[in-house]
Amino acid sequence: MTRVGLIDDDSLVRAGLAMILGADPGIEVVGQGADGSEAVPLVQKHRPDVLLMDVRMPTLDGIAATKAVTALTGAPKIIMLTTFDMDEYVFQALEAGASGFLLKDTPPQDLARAVHVVAGGEAMLSPTVTRRMLSHFSDANPGSRQERHPGLDQLTERETEVLGAVGAGLSNAQIGMRLFMSEATVKAHVSKIFAKLDCTNRVQIAIIAHEAGLTDLDADQL
Repeated sequence: MTRVGLIDDDSLVRAGLAMILGADPGIEVVGQGADGSEAVPLVQKHRPDVLLMDVRMPTLDGIAATKAVTALTGAPKIIMLTTFDMDEYVFQALEAGASGFLLKDTPPQDLARAVHVVAGGEAMLSPTVTRRMLSHFSDANPGSRQERHPGLDQLTERETEVLGAVGAGLSNAQIGMRLFMSEATVKAHVSKIFAKLDCTNRVQIAIIAHEAGLTDLDADQL
């Protein structure tokens, strides 16, 4: 059972999300909040596995709330909710530690699937969206490719290959097919990459891979 918390200042949105997610037998909505300032208390009280959080809220926005939540020990995975496809604030939240983002008009079946995907340790970003996100990140941070994360020197050759594939937006299953390894082995490599690069989600390591020039895969490899 995946435990989910909801943070959104719109009570109708919260009610709709709770109804949709509650209909999935593998999901339990354990707590709700109306502002980012309620995120940390909710997490500390209910210990959700995944937290769905609105980006724009009146007192404390989703970006600041994400930073506060991801600083907690045993922090949940965070999915940002937005009404805009490429909202610049979402990029900031992803860098702060969120595991992906969803539009508020996401179909019900896709919303539940996203929760399960993120709970399983993967980012909720398709390869296309990942490339768009990285392109936006590069445009907003000129010269970032010249920097090299010090943790890259700790990676094995295989881990570097997996890092490049994550940076290209591939799922664990896709990486396994491309690199001829089991999905469990891929997950093990990704966990080691998280530790060595001091990251909390795939979006952050995708940015590092992009900065290091490790994501230049041919279109047919995606």
